[in-house]
Amino acid sequence: MLNQATRVHRVFHALGDPTRRAIVEKLSYGPASVSSLAGPLAITVAAVVQHLQVLEDSGLVRTTKVGRVRTCRMEPAGLSVAERWIASRRSLWERRLDRLGDLLAEPEEK
Repeated sequence: MLNQATRVHRVFHALGDPTRRAIVEKLSYGPASVSSLAGPLAITVAAVVQHLQVLEDSGLVRTTKVGRVRTCRMEPAGLSVAERWIASRRSLWERRLDRLGDLLAEPEEK
């Protein structure tokens, strides 16, 4: 089982590429075949398969193959890894900024 830091790294690495983000965006509307993903991206099917492998390794996408057609779908649980990481950072910074606001609101001492 991958540790949390490794999972977070893989998700952000996968989402760091604009082509992979475009694939994730397309799949957010529903399952799609590899060839239908390749069309609007103007890249080869082989290149899409490589990007999909990174997305699968990160847990963001799942693919199934029936006959000659490989169908891809989003794995929503994969996004929860990034969501939890961002939420914990947001919480930390909100607390820090609240403390700073409280400090700045205190009347000055002479």
